[in-house]
Amino acid sequence: MDPLTHFLDGPHARRAFALRVEMSPPWSLGVRDEAPLTVMAVLSGLAWLEADGNSFALGVGDIALVRGPKPYVVTDEPGREPNVVIFPGQECRTIKGEPVELSMTRGIRTWGNTVSGQTTMLIGAYESDAEIGSAVTAALPRTAVVPAGTVNAALVQFLAAEVATDAPGQGSVIDRMLDVLLVQCVRAWTAAHPERATGWLAASADTVVGQALELLHELPAEPWTLDALAGRLNVSRATLAARFRTVVGEPPMTYLTNWRMLLASELLADPHRTTARIAGEIGYGSPFALSTAFKRRFGVSPTEYRRRKYAAPA
Repeated sequence: MDPLTHFLDGPHARRAFALRVEMSPPWSLGVRDEAPLTVMAVLSGLAWLEADGNSFALGVGDIALVRGPKPYVVTDEPGREPNVVIFPGQECRTIKGEPVELSMTRGIRTWGNTVSGQTTMLIGAYESDAEIGSAVTAALPRTAVVPAGTVNAALVQFLAAEVATDAPGQGSVIDRMLDVLLVQCVRAWTAAHPERATGWLAASADTVVGQALELLHELPAEPWTLDALAGRLNVSRATLAARFRTVVGEPPMTYLTNWRMLLASELLADPHRTTARIAGEIGYGSPFALSTAFKRRFGVSPTEYRRRKYAAPA
């Protein structure tokens, strides 16, 4: 099971922030929301995305994936200073600090400086660390632009329509559609840039590494060692270690530890799963061993992580 498959099969976006944005010139948005990942699709007009000193022109049908938490700018003209800044929690203020969330609201999940703008964008932001989502996107660059025509336009239009309506179960539908759009974008970008793909995205270029990843993803509870994994693949441990590090960027056992921790972070979303059960499902001999490794990775215990990330909203 590769990370994309797991991303669709397991827990994924939860109450993701989704919005239709309508803007007419002049406009410039300074995005400082610290969202781990944002999907931005241009439905009409033109927008410029500026991040880390690079500028990307986004036309109709183009989709950009932006990895946080560093800030970036979306504007109608390159170099224009932001006149509205978006902070964590999607708090929006003018450059002078005046709140504009309500004054720029234009309807159901619609926001902007006009009712019908020259530029219309669909924004979907994963606001939690969405750990498996991070595994999915970690091999992407800071900004990945997917050109129009490489992702099914009907999927984008369907999501745009859902965002602008209000019906029972709407939040869950939007979350799932956003997940599918993300996976489609990751696939499209990887196919267009095989030479730039890193980590598990590049594994398809090496049969041994690809098979190793399949085993680690599918059987995380196995008592894997480098010798055991190499034996299953009929290669020497030296060959496996060298090829895995070259393609993925880290040793096989380091990758496995990180993958187990990411799985644990998602399994904690199920309130009926005890720490002991999760430990067994991902290859730890006891809840204490899991807790120790988990705290080393995330800085908090599994119990505290569950409370912070998955507590039901008040």
